[in-house]
Amino acid sequence: MPHTPSPATKFGLFSANIGPRCGGQSAAATAVLAEELGLESVWAVEHIVVPASFHSRYPYAESGRAPFAGSDIDMPDPLLWLAYAAAVTTRVNLATGVTVLPLRNPLVAAKQIATLDALSAGRVILGVGVGWLAEEFEALGVPFAGRGRRHDDYLDAMRQLWSQDVATVHNGHVDFDRVLSLPKPLRRSVPVVIGGSSLRAATRAARTGDGYFPDGDLDVAGIQHRLAYIGEECAAIGRDPPVIEVTVYTGLTDPDALSAHIEELQAIGSRGCCWNTFPTTSCVTS
Repeated sequence: MPHTPSPATKFGLFSANIGPRCGGQSAAATAVLAEELGLESVWAVEHIVVPASFHSRYPYAESGRAPFAGSDIDMPDPLLWLAYAAAVTTRVNLATGVTVLPLRNPLVAAKQIATLDALSAGRVILGVGVGWLAEEFEALGVPFAGRGRRHDDYLDAMRQLWSQDVATVHNGHVDFDRVLSLPKPLRRSVPVVIGGSSLRAATRAARTGDGYFPDGDLDVAGIQHRLAYIGEECAAIGRDPPVIEVTVYTGLTDPDALSAHIEELQAIGSRGCCWNTFPTTSCVTS
C-alpha cells in the first residue's frame, strides 16, 4: 500500500551538528541560517563514543567504512546541540537523526527530551535507532545483543513518563513504580521517527513510530518496498499508513540530479529534502 503523494516539499539540514570544530558561534549560525532559509528542520546525529579502531561494518555505505572513522570531526551530543539551536530560533524543528536509544538511560533521556520540547515550544522530533557499532556498546557497558528489545522497552517507558501524570512501568528492561517526570513535552508526547533499513525497523515504524527513517543505503526501489511493507504491517493492526512520515537521504549534490531524485521520491509518497553537512548528502521527509 503506497503512501499518497503530496505536492508539498519540506527541506531540512541533516547532520547539522557535525563539523571540524564545535563552537557556540558556528552552532548558532547554522541554526539561524536554516531558519532564515525557511528549512523545516535541523537534524543532529549521535555517537557517544567512537572507538579509535573497530571491526563493526558501517551499514550505510557500500565500503562498510564510516565516513567519520579515524577522523577528528566533532560530533556534539545531539540534545545539547539542539538546545543551543532552540535558544536562537523560533520556528525550525529540532530533530535527532538518530539517537542510539539503547545506550541512554530512558528516565534521563525522557527528562532531557521533554525539557528540550518544553523550552522550544514543542519543536522536537525524536529520531531513534538500535545502533550498529558493537564496540561503542562494549565501551559503554551495554549488551549489543538484544538491543532491539531494549530500544522498544526504553521507548515505551519514555512515552509513559511523558503521557502519564504518575507513571509505572515494568517491562523487560525498565522497572519503576509511581514516579513523576516534569516538565512534560508540550503535547505530552513527541513525534518518534524510527531509523533503520531492515524489515525489522520497518515493522517497528509501522507498529510504534510516527515516522520512518530508512537511512541512505536504499535506492528508490528499496524505499518503495519498505513503504509497501509498512502499509501491510499497518493494515494488519488497523493503522492508517499515511500517518507515518518517511525520512530518507541520498548522496546527490548536483541540483538537477537532486531535483529528479526528489520527483522520484514524490512519486512514491515522499515530500521533503534535507541537506547533510558531513558527508554532503540530502534527506527527504514525507
